[in-house]
Amino acid sequence: MVTSTGSAFHDRDGRTIDFGRTVADYDQHRPGFPESFFDRLLSEGWIVPGQRAMDLGTGTGSVALGLAARGLDVTGLDIAPQLLDAARRSAASQGLTARFVEGRAEATGLGDGSFELVSAGQCWWWFDTDQAIREVRRLLTPGGRLLICSFSYLALPGNVADRTEELILRHNPSWPKAGWRGVHPEQVQALDLGGFGQVESFSYVTDVGFDAAGWRGRMRTCNGVGSAMGPDEIDRFDRDLAELLAAEFPGEFAVAHRVFAASGIRI
Repeated sequence: MVTSTGSAFHDRDGRTIDFGRTVADYDQHRPGFPESFFDRLLSEGWIVPGQRAMDLGTGTGSVALGLAARGLDVTGLDIAPQLLDAARRSAASQGLTARFVEGRAEATGLGDGSFELVSAGQCWWWFDTDQAIREVRRLLTPGGRLLICSFSYLALPGNVADRTEELILRHNPSWPKAGWRGVHPEQVQALDLGGFGQVESFSYVTDVGFDAAGWRGRMRTCNGVGSAMGPDEIDRFDRDLAELLAAEFPGEFAVAHRVFAASGIRI
């Protein structure tokens, strides 16, 4: 079971996670879903301008604002008020209209049948799947769509992500999420077992450019670092990462990322 208090929560293994602590790095350094992802959603017919959309675990609003930019009527929800404030600032700076509210994905407190689309970007694994599925079904209109998606760097042999994960594991040996490939069959299974039809998925790989400062900021938002380590531990990790980058990856570099999306229709 996943339990939460304020912006912090305990995952299924009892670890304390608090993304509110990393809001500045999230806002500045965490790459959002690429434009090609939202273009793909439009071309697949998974999103339609004018739809009422709820974005669960919205964080700094990457998915919510991408949907709003394509004409959807979007509400973003998160347990961390610091991240919601960052999302509101991003919406204002981009001239986009979206609402952001505090709450849990498993119990939003919003009305039955309020949305034609519910999305969850880069967050589904933090939810209690059974409770979240029930809540999504309650929120969706009949025929409404659940979209679960992720945008994950790929730790390929010898690349900067691979070497960085080796460093994280030296600082945080119990971190369970190293080596992700960015494909999530368990999310497809959640849709199948949760009473959704027309279940589909797609994935593709795209590069994201970084320099040393940007990659260090990105990795401070990693769930094995900024939201799990104490301040002194984060500082030690960051210094070691700076040394690694200077020695092995000077200048700018590209990091492969995988977009993955799974979708189903409420029946």
